[in-house]
Amino acid sequence: MGKERMDAGRGRGKGVVAAAKPSQRGFYLVLIILLVLGIGTLSFLASRRSGAVSQVDTTLAPIPNSGHAMGSDSAPVEVVEFADFECPACGSFATLTEPDVRDRLVKTGLIRYRFMDFPLTQIHRNTWPAHRAAWCAGEQNKFWEMHDALFMNQDRWNGETTTRPDAVIGGLASQLGIDMKQYTSCVETRKYQAQIQANVAEGDKRAVGSTPTFFIGNTKVSTALSYDEFKKYVDQAVAAARPAKAPAATKR
Repeated sequence: MGKERMDAGRGRGKGVVAAAKPSQRGFYLVLIILLVLGIGTLSFLASRRSGAVSQVDTTLAPIPNSGHAMGSDSAPVEVVEFADFECPACGSFATLTEPDVRDRLVKTGLIRYRFMDFPLTQIHRNTWPAHRAAWCAGEQNKFWEMHDALFMNQDRWNGETTTRPDAVIGGLASQLGIDMKQYTSCVETRKYQAQIQANVAEGDKRAVGSTPTFFIGNTKVSTALSYDEFKKYVDQAVAAARPAKAPAATKR
């Protein structure tokens, strides 16, 4: 008899082999599927981590001014983040690491920081309303305030919590001093949908496959970072951006 029947007969007594009942066969089938999925998930995470850092194609045109940026235009390095407002890893970076990035790197003029939309609609069903809301808040110069509110309150509006994200997100917007009539019209007409889709297309062109993904100088990093890790990549990019010193003239 086959292995399935041998496994099904374990624990029934010495030398006894019995056919699995339909309910037992169903149980083992589910168990096998879960095992395969678990191995696949671990393999994916391992491969994602090992390939998290790579060099970018420097022949591509610079990323256009189609996201939202903070910092000086004269900063030696621009950091570009492709992110999804419903992504937990993006939320962790935004709430734990980004405050230090702003205070210690953006405000000091070392980097300019740009946020680019990359909603992962296949796994985050409420992400589009959040991205549209952020752009509509940005129309009233409140993008970064809305950015912070969305990430800090992710557990209140995400797809695991509600099927009516616009109502919850609208409540966050109202706390930011936003003109709600203008905001509501903007959200309901999906005014910035095409712009967000253009940002997604830009991410696809640059082989963004997960969020958050950062472009720091010529380095692409596809994972959330601690401040120290982030600063290491910034330092490397700043060093690469500085013009090489001309060799000192030799005396004759």
